[in-house]
Amino acid sequence: MKYVLFASFLALAAPLSAQNQDLGQPIPEGGEVETIEEDGGLEVTVSFEGNLDDLGIAIPGFATDRDVATPANSSGTAALGKELARVITSDLRNNGLFKPTGPDALPQPGFAEITAPSWSTWSNRGAEMLVHGYVRGRADSKLTVGCYLYDMALQQELVREGWVVQPADWRRAAHKCADLIYSRLTGESPFFDSRIAYIAETGTKDNRTKRLAIMDSDGANHRFITTGRSTALTPRYSPDYKKLSYLSYVDGNPRIYVYDIGTGRQTLITQSANPTFAPRWSPDGRWLLYSMAVNGNTDIYRVSSSGGEPIRLTDTPGIDIGGSYSPDGSRIVFESDRSGAQQCYVMDANGGNQRRISFGGARCATPEWSPRGDQIAFTNASTFNISVMSPSGGNVRVLTNGWQDEAPTWAPNGRIIQFFRTERNSGKTGLYQVDLTGENLRKLPTPVDASDPAWGPILP
Repeated sequence: MKYVLFASFLALAAPLSAQNQDLGQPIPEGGEVETIEEDGGLEVTVSFEGNLDDLGIAIPGFATDRDVATPANSSGTAALGKELARVITSDLRNNGLFKPTGPDALPQPGFAEITAPSWSTWSNRGAEMLVHGYVRGRADSKLTVGCYLYDMALQQELVREGWVVQPADWRRAAHKCADLIYSRLTGESPFFDSRIAYIAETGTKDNRTKRLAIMDSDGANHRFITTGRSTALTPRYSPDYKKLSYLSYVDGNPRIYVYDIGTGRQTLITQSANPTFAPRWSPDGRWLLYSMAVNGNTDIYRVSSSGGEPIRLTDTPGIDIGGSYSPDGSRIVFESDRSGAQQCYVMDANGGNQRRISFGGARCATPEWSPRGDQIAFTNASTFNISVMSPSGGNVRVLTNGWQDEAPTWAPNGRIIQFFRTERNSGKTGLYQVDLTGENLRKLPTPVDASDPAWGPILP
C-alpha cells in the first residue's frame, strides 16, 4: 500500500523559538499548549511504499546546549534529553504502527545537529524518518523542549514544534512530540497527551476496595483520588478535562459526584436510596446521564452537571442502562432488555425516537459512541468480548477474544479502544488496549488491579 503524507516544513534554521509555547503553571491536571505558527513554509508530498508498521523511525537522545541541573532530572538536561526520547519511542512503539529505535541504541547528536542533521550518520541505519530534539534549562527554572521530524529520503524537515514546560510537565512535552509525529505520518488526530481514569481494585475477590485513580495515557504520573472508604465506580472525564464524574456508595446509598481535578473539591450532583448507575457527560458538559431503578423499573435520567432536578428520558417496562452521547450531542446510545434480552438502542437527546440497533442473537451492553461519530463500541454480553458496529447497527466486528472483556472506552482520536479484562478463576482485573483492526493488544501498567476505564480527551 502507498501512503502519501502531506506536510508543511520550515526552512532549516537555528533551534526553534518556543518561548511563547508554555504548557502553563503546574496544576494537577491541565495547562495550556500553543502550537508554533508555520510561516513561509513549503508544501511537499512524501511517498512511503509499504505498511506503516514497517516504517522505521530513529529517535536519538534530545540534545542540550549546556548540561544544567533541573528539578525534572537530578542528573541534568543531558540525561533528561534521553528520557524524553525514551518516552517518545515507547509511545510510538506501543501504538503498534511504527518500528522506532530509541536513544539507547543510537549515537547522540550534538546540539548543532538538531537543525542540520548529519545525514551520513543515519543513512545506513534503516530508518525512513529521523526525530531530533533538544531540551534547554531556563533562568526561570522552566524547560524549553523542541521536536523536529525529518524525512531521510528527501533529507528535509517535515515539521517542528516546541513548548516551554514546568519541570514537572516534561513528560507532556514528550507526549506532544509523539503526537506531532503520529499525526504527520498517519493523518489521524493525536492521543498520547491524554489521561485515563479508572477504578483501582484491591482486596480479596469477594471483598474488593474500589478507589478512583488517574494516570497519563502510558501509565505514568499515577495517583489515587479517593481513599476507598466508600466504593467508587464508573468515572468519566468532563469534555474540558477539568472534572471527573463518578458514582460512589456512601452508607450503602448511591451518589453521583463531580470532582474538580484542579481544586480537589467534590460536588454532590444527585443522590437517592434507589440503585443508580453509570453517569456520563454530554459533549457540551452541561448534562450528566445516569440510570436509576424505581419500583423495579430502571430508566435513564438526565440532570444538570451542576445539580438540580433530574429529567427522565426513558419510560418502558424493563431495564434501560447506560447512555453515551453522539459527538454532536444529538443522540444517545444505551442498552435495554425491553425486547427480552440485553440489546443496544439509540434515541434522540430528549428521549424521543427510541429504536433498537443491535440484532443477530448476541447481547449488547455498555455501548459507547466513538469521538469520531462513525462507530459504537460495546460489550458482547453473550461472549464477553469487545465489538464495534456502525451507529445504525451494521458492520459488526469482534475485536477481542479474552475470557471476560468489558466496558470499552475510546481514545480521543477514535482509533483505539481501552477496556478491562477479568482473569478466569482469580478474578483479577486489568486494563487493555486494542486498535480497530483487532490487533496490537497490550496491557497497561497499573499498580493494582484495574477496571471501569475512562479515556479522557486530548489535553488542552
